[in-house]
Amino acid sequence: MKDSERIALPKIPDQKINVKKIFGIDSEITVLGFKEKTQWVPEIDPTYVFDKNTTLSILAGFEHDRRVMIQGYHGTGKSTHIEQVAARLNWPCVRINLDSHISRIDLLGKDAIVLEDGKQITEFKEGILPWSIQNPVAIVFDEYDAGRPDVMFVIQRILEVDGKLTLLDQNQVISPHPSFRLFATTNTVGMGDVTGLYHGTQQINQGQMDRWHILSTLNYLDKTHEFSVVSGKVPELKNTKDKALIKSMIQLADLTRQGFINEDISTLMSPRTVITWAQNYLIFNDIKYSFRLTFLNKCDESEKPIVAEYFQRCFGEDLSESHNPES
Repeated sequence: MKDSERIALPKIPDQKINVKKIFGIDSEITVLGFKEKTQWVPEIDPTYVFDKNTTLSILAGFEHDRRVMIQGYHGTGKSTHIEQVAARLNWPCVRINLDSHISRIDLLGKDAIVLEDGKQITEFKEGILPWSIQNPVAIVFDEYDAGRPDVMFVIQRILEVDGKLTLLDQNQVISPHPSFRLFATTNTVGMGDVTGLYHGTQQINQGQMDRWHILSTLNYLDKTHEFSVVSGKVPELKNTKDKALIKSMIQLADLTRQGFINEDISTLMSPRTVITWAQNYLIFNDIKYSFRLTFLNKCDESEKPIVAEYFQRCFGEDLSESHNPES
């Protein structure tokens, strides 16, 4: 990162935030945020619905420098939840997806050949982690249970609140900025995947799990809140008939989640899937066809009859008689 980008960031939180007013949850606590918004602050989604327990956990992470891990099924909005809290605190936030392509070098940095006064020289280019730890930045490690071993050991160094980052190649020890924060999201709880749904996840050693101060579980929203979220994302569906349609879509999504829990099906509909379905419905104006494109075609052939039964229960129609707008 450039020096100018570091200078542009604020130093310490300088504004009190009323949690009840800003996040719409019943809590009398007050936290600190920043007055000024920088380019590293996420954009506010005015339609976002906050889960009380998850929000309080994230706020504790920001206010008291706690390491917070959020666990839950895909599509529950774990990473987005952290981003939306950061957005309202004006707290710079960076998301890093720990897929198999992220390596130790990506996090820490590497030597690179650059031109200076017409000559090639070797210069160390720091990665995202050294820059973040020296600034008032919240790092969010997505898919934490999918990180490579070399990456996980790098992260373990900074999990302690006063954890310093050692760059051996540079003979440098970096102390964390007082307003540096660390979060993670995960589909499992560090024990590996026993469902077969999240390929590539692995067990996390207990020593590292113990360094996370707060573990919060984010489940799917109740139907009322999910309706608010979906309606907010597709404001075009606003009349009485449209609202009834959205409620049926959410009812179907809930059946897939129960079916997944009961091991009847191996694929479920997240709130994100419902929103996509509603958006596709606006395009094709066909609830069955848009459902096929959004979800049914992703299901195993042996499970499609079960999903079709769910559709029949929620919409009172045979899914096999879907009209194809493209034909």
